[in-house]
Amino acid sequence: MMIDNKKELPEITACYGTLPSMLRKFDRYARRDFFAGETREDFVQWQKAMRRLLHELLGLDKMENCPLHPMIDDVVLLPGGIRREHLNIQVEPEVWMPMYLLIPVGAGADTRPFLCPPGHNGAGKYTVAGLREYTAVEDKIIHYQYDYGLQLAKLGFVAVCPDCRGFGERREDLADTQDPAKALSGDCYRLAHMGEPLGIPVAGMLTWDLMRAVDYLFERGEWDCNAISCLGFSGGGMQTLMLSALDERVRLSVISGYLYGYRDALLTLSNNCSCNYVPHLWEHLDMGDIASLIAPRPLLVQSCREDRLNGPRGIVNAVEQVKIIQKAYQLMGAPELLLHEICEGPHQWHGEKLGEHLKRLIKWKNE
Repeated sequence: MMIDNKKELPEITACYGTLPSMLRKFDRYARRDFFAGETREDFVQWQKAMRRLLHELLGLDKMENCPLHPMIDDVVLLPGGIRREHLNIQVEPEVWMPMYLLIPVGAGADTRPFLCPPGHNGAGKYTVAGLREYTAVEDKIIHYQYDYGLQLAKLGFVAVCPDCRGFGERREDLADTQDPAKALSGDCYRLAHMGEPLGIPVAGMLTWDLMRAVDYLFERGEWDCNAISCLGFSGGGMQTLMLSALDERVRLSVISGYLYGYRDALLTLSNNCSCNYVPHLWEHLDMGDIASLIAPRPLLVQSCREDRLNGPRGIVNAVEQVKIIQKAYQLMGAPELLLHEICEGPHQWHGEKLGEHLKRLIKWKNE
């Protein structure tokens, strides 16, 4: 009688991975276009050149313009008199971006509008706009303090809370919106597979869409378009970073949970989402360099000390990038317009001091 002693899998006692080699290559080839000048004039010229480069790397020259055709299809009055509109705008031919607009009582021509792009693990705009009537959404709002769009509306700002591509109403398959676990995730890997071989990374798609949201604010013309702002957490912070670096119509930016050095946060932690990865970007710039393109417009960077995305060296990874940005703001004569808030705890948005920070960065009084 034969006894089957086959094992299900080979026994592997060591893995011979690629990371050590890629770290050496990063150190050899990365960030070759950092700012090496000394004067304000040098910096302004570098900014212009790096915006052109980033525009190209994000594939924005391949995006297609079209009429916005805005359509408001639902209006709800929330406690406190906040008007919540559900609307859709066309960002490219046949590509639509649903979003919530949260409009506080008394909003008018002097009201600052905030774009509030969502990050991951929250079903898109639903968490940011504070739809706690859904259990899975409420859980994520509690976990990440994720309803920053609603928080801004309560402070008196207009909050634009869009679905970014691959999330919420912008999933590729309707079935993925109906299972709670799948509904809270996104389709970034699918978008990356569609776009990157054509030279259009996911980050470029998301940046383009937010630019179209800015177009919509100008087209609608109800609020202060000279004060358009952007606040995003995590993946929303990534979108805020790229949009603000490229689009000078954004006059104030808040980047939370997304200002790290690429080596620690996205190479060493290489299992992060596909939307973070832009072909050839690391050869030219680090995150601090990209954020320097925002100078001298007001910028609040928020980091959490125990955020796992800081990477193996912890908060020092974020601090190093902020130091790069500080040099830019010094050269532009506006060091007071850059704030770095370090909060205790894990990866999470913190709005406790938002009003205080905004008073330091802009002429604003919370009535």
